[in-house]
This record gives sequence, structure tokens and C-alpha cells, in this order.
Amino acid sequence: YRGVNPASGIVLYYALPELPKTDEITLGVTDAAGTLVRSYTSKAPAKSHKWDGGPAPDPLLPKAKGLNRFVWDLRHPSITGVPDVYFEASWAGHRAVPGEYTFTLTAGGQTLATRARILPNPLYATDAATYQTHHALMSEMEAALSQMHRRINELHAKQRQLAALLKQLPDGDKYTALKSDGEALRQKLKAWDADMVNRRTRAYDDVENFPNKFTAHYFFLLNHAESDLPLVTASTLQRRAELDAQWATLKARADELMEKDLPAFNGRLWQAGVGAIWK
Repeated sequence: YRGVNPASGIVLYYALPELPKTDEITLGVTDAAGTLVRSYTSKAPAKSHKWDGGPAPDPLLPKAKGLNRFVWDLRHPSITGVPDVYFEASWAGHRAVPGEYTFTLTAGGQTLATRARILPNPLYATDAATYQTHHALMSEMEAALSQMHRRINELHAKQRQLAALLKQLPDGDKYTALKSDGEALRQKLKAWDADMVNRRTRAYDDVENFPNKFTAHYFFLLNHAESDLPLVTASTLQRRAELDAQWATLKARADELMEKDLPAFNGRLWQAGVGAIWK
């Protein structure tokens, strides 16, 4: 006696023959200009890690013999996550703008395509230029936040490698200066990471004790700009400019760590016959 809510998105049906388990099928969604908006696959990632406050994994394409059903949620790709860091935020990409979209399915050595159109909401007096302005802003901010999170992940991995290496250095005067300088570099990496994210947060109420850091504020603005009414306000642009200025300083620190400090310390490790921190 329970009904089923309609799918929130564009529903695709496709029929497949029986495919080998190793075969992968893919689906690409492109806009009217031929730009790839979203892509999906039937193959699960080799390494998958899910945590509270992190992004949900992309749905996998079903590839059963016979009729299959898949729903595109009308959104752009999710934002890159920071493993085990909790964010009270939506990781989903912004909604696709009204227009025609092409869906290209590749399976069993064959490629088939079909089209569908997203219509504008007739209740809103929103023209195409307004949709495109909002789309450009959201695309830029999502790309920037994903770039920030990738750099956080990259430098955090270096920090962990460095900590493990320092523990393994033998005792003795030969390595005293190396250990001291390595620890100073580790603290520099740790300080930058602490300015970017709060790794102590594990649930919503934790923010009362552990204040949000930079990318959480950027995330808030991004989610705030996402709306059924795709309007770009002056206050959004002003706050974005403030955050972009802060990111310029933080990015410069990250670039110095990645391009100057780590390579210089790696050189000293090689000279000491120890090895290096790899990329």
C-alpha cells in the first residue's frame, strides 16, 4: 500500500546481452556544446573509502542481462573529498542548466546515444544568460574547492611519510640535524593542514568545540550559492573575493612546501643515504 516517488532526474533504460564479468560499460553525459558534464561506469573503484560527512560514491551503472534502469540526477560531478574529515555540507555538484543533453552508452563494443532536454522552471522568470552566469560561478568554485582538497590530500600524505621516515632514522650525531630539520618541516606541513581543515571534527555538534577552518568556509559559500533560483548576488561575489584572497596566501604556502621545502629536504635525505619522500 505504499507508493513509489518518481525518480529525481532523467531516467534511462537500456537492454544488454549477457556480458562477461570483466566487461565495463560507460555512460557519458554531454551538453549541447559537446562538453562532458558527467560520466559513469559499471566498474567499482579499486580503492573506495566512505566516512561520515564525506561525499557519497557515484552510482554504478547496472549491467545485468536484459533491461536496465539508470537515473541521472541532473547534477555535475561531486566535489573531491578529504578522507575522514567531517563537513556539514553537500558534496553534490550544481544542477545542470536547462538545455539539450546527449547520453552516450558504450557496452559490449557498441556505442549508442540518445538525447533529452531539461526545461526551465516556468514559475521563475530566469533567462538563459542568468542560468549561464550561475553555472560559470558554480563550476569555478567547485573546481577551486576540489583543487584545494586535492592539495590537502597530497600534502597530508607527505606529512605522514615524513613522520614515518623520521621515526626510522638511526640514533647518532650524523642524523641529529636531519631529524631536527625534518621535524621542523613536519610541523610546517601540519600547521598548513590545520589552517585548511579541522581533523578533530567527527559530527555536526563538534564545530562548537573545534572551529571550522578555511575550506569549510569556502564550502559554506558554495552551498549557499546553490539555489533553485540561479542568481549570483553581490554579497556572494564579495565573499568569494575575500576567500579567494585568503586562498592565494594559503596556496602560496602550499606551493612553497611542495616545490621548495620538500625537494630541498629530499636532497639532504639522499645525501645522507636515507632515501626520499616520494610523490
